[in-house]
Amino acid sequence: MKYISWNINGYRAWVQKEGTVDFLLQQNPDAICFQETKAHTDKIQESVETVFVAWPYQYFFQAVKPGYSSTAILSKTEPINVTYGIKNLPLSIDEGRVITAEFDDHYLVTVYTPNSKPDLARVDVRHDEWDKKFLAYMKKLEKKKPVVVCGDLNVAPTEIDLKNDKTNRTTEKFPGNPGATDKERAGFANYMKSQFIDTWRMQNPDERKYSWWSYRSNARASNAGWRIDFFLASSSLEKRIKATHIYNEAYGSDHCPVGLELKK
Repeated sequence: MKYISWNINGYRAWVQKEGTVDFLLQQNPDAICFQETKAHTDKIQESVETVFVAWPYQYFFQAVKPGYSSTAILSKTEPINVTYGIKNLPLSIDEGRVITAEFDDHYLVTVYTPNSKPDLARVDVRHDEWDKKFLAYMKKLEKKKPVVVCGDLNVAPTEIDLKNDKTNRTTEKFPGNPGATDKERAGFANYMKSQFIDTWRMQNPDERKYSWWSYRSNARASNAGWRIDFFLASSSLEKRIKATHIYNEAYGSDHCPVGLELKK
C-alpha cells in the first residue's frame, strides 16, 4: 500500500501549476489525501474526476466558509465506510478538517489540524480541545483496527523539525510562534506516548528535512523550512512500514507531499 498526503493550499490554483498532477500520476499511490483544497465540492469535483481517473473513489469534505480549509481522499479501492469530521469536535466539521476511510485491515485518516494563529489566539483551543479529542478519536478507531493518520498537523515536534528553532520556540520571555510552542509540541508528544509512530522520523532519526516553507523571505530557496506534514501509524503497524518519504522535489504549494508505503 502506498499513500501520499499533500497540503495543496487551494486546489484550483494547484492543479494548474506545472508538474503537480504529473508528480502524483508518476508516483501512482493507492490513495491520495489532500488538505486545504479551499473549494466547495461542486467547484472542483468535475476537475478531480477528469484529472484523477485512476482514483475513482473520491471523497470531499468542504468547510462551511467558502474558500477555506477542506480536505479530500482519492482512492483506487473503495473503502468499507467513509465518515466526515468528529462528532464532539465542531472545528473538524465546520471547517472540513477530517475524513476517515475504513479499509479491510486499517483506517486511513486525513487531517488538517487548526493553526494556532499568528497571535496564538487558537493555541488553547488547539491544546485543550483539538489535540486531546483527536487523540481520543484515534484511540477509539484503534480498538477496531490499526490507524494511519496523515496530513498537516501544524506543529514541528522537536528542534530538528524546523530550521530556526531558537527564534520560534517557547521561552521564559517569549510564548513561541505557532507550530513551535510548548503546548503544541506537548499535544504531539501525547500522540507518541499513546503508541503512535511518527513514521518518517522512525526511519530518519537524525535527518533534517522539511515539508513547509513560508512564501516570505525566499524561505524555500534557502531551505528555511518546517516539518509539519506527517504520516502517523499505530504501533501495531511498525513491522509493515516499508518506506517513508518527504518529496522535496515536488512544487506547487507552500507544502511538499509526504508519503508512506506499507507492506501488505
